[in-house]
Amino acid sequence: MKLNILKDELNEAIQHVSKAISYKTTIPILSGIKIDAASNGITLTASDTDITIQSFIPLEKQDKTIIQMHKTGSVVLPAKFFVEIIKKLPSHYIEIEVSENYQTTIRSGSAEIQLVGMDPEEYPMMPRLEENQVISISGVVLKTMIKQTGFAVSNNESTPVLTGVLCNLKQKKLKFVATDRHRLATSTIEVDTDAELELDNIVISGKTLNELSKIIPDQDSVVHIVAADSQVLFKMESVLFYSRILDGTYPDTSKIISQNYQTELVVKTKLLTDAIDRAYLLSREEKTNIVKLAGEGERSIEISSSSSELGKVKEEIEVVKLTGEPVKISFNSKYMLDALKVIDSEQIVIGFTGVMSPIIIKPDQDVDMIHLILPYRTVN
Repeated sequence: MKLNILKDELNEAIQHVSKAISYKTTIPILSGIKIDAASNGITLTASDTDITIQSFIPLEKQDKTIIQMHKTGSVVLPAKFFVEIIKKLPSHYIEIEVSENYQTTIRSGSAEIQLVGMDPEEYPMMPRLEENQVISISGVVLKTMIKQTGFAVSNNESTPVLTGVLCNLKQKKLKFVATDRHRLATSTIEVDTDAELELDNIVISGKTLNELSKIIPDQDSVVHIVAADSQVLFKMESVLFYSRILDGTYPDTSKIISQNYQTELVVKTKLLTDAIDRAYLLSREEKTNIVKLAGEGERSIEISSSSSELGKVKEEIEVVKLTGEPVKISFNSKYMLDALKVIDSEQIVIGFTGVMSPIIIKPDQDVDMIHLILPYRTVN
């Protein structure tokens, strides 16, 4: 194998696939990045068995030569060194040559690096997915749905299915759900797909979706989602992102979201976020994050918190509307802030159904995103 390639193109592809590398793997070959050089370009592959990422670099892009292919072939190079060295090479062009026993020489400007490569035949086969269940979605929308739900997954590995985001498709509506049993986040969009296509109990690790989000281009491109029994594939223009589907049945959360509130609060998002953020500074010192919200008039609510060592904070903020019964409730301010920070709406609606019932948070103009947090029982 021998080729010349533009450094920036190679580096971008390496950064994509390296998100699948686990340096603690017990399978030595998976500590490397596989390079397949063919007549139409090169494909980079990395995997940790849970996720597999492939990135393709064509010979030409928009009439610009990216790769000069002198000899095709394959090699697996140690990722830990390969990822770092490519970024630091001095020239815009890189020459990669693989000789006997996969000895690899990388040349750039005045630099020459020798790497001990590994046999590509030992690298695991890529997953094979039948593409008879495909959903197409805007990359920007997919990134937004991940942002709106991914933060609410559980970090407790004792219940693996809750470390993931549930993805369901019914009646052309794609819904993401995440919960750690203390809070819940949902995001729903309508997709243009076959009306009969339905997906149920597809649960993808929150960490995996976070890595996927970093790869999805910022410009509006289309991501094709292909689901199978144990794998899901996200297809982008030059990147294939495979993820294992988590085992287990996700709990039914539909019945805990009430639409009938004893008290309904409409307030400016930034005003509430800033007030809770200030109260959080004190509440976190108690390691409880407890902040209280109280309101019984129509024009304002009170946000307060206290610390036995530092003191108290109390703030009254103006509301757009407060209807129903007087409210006095305590909640985890960190959970509330996490929800408020992903709501891109000038005003929000918060519904209360009782002192120990879930608090519902949603944008005032968007019923397709709902957040829920459980309140705390406090003395006084």
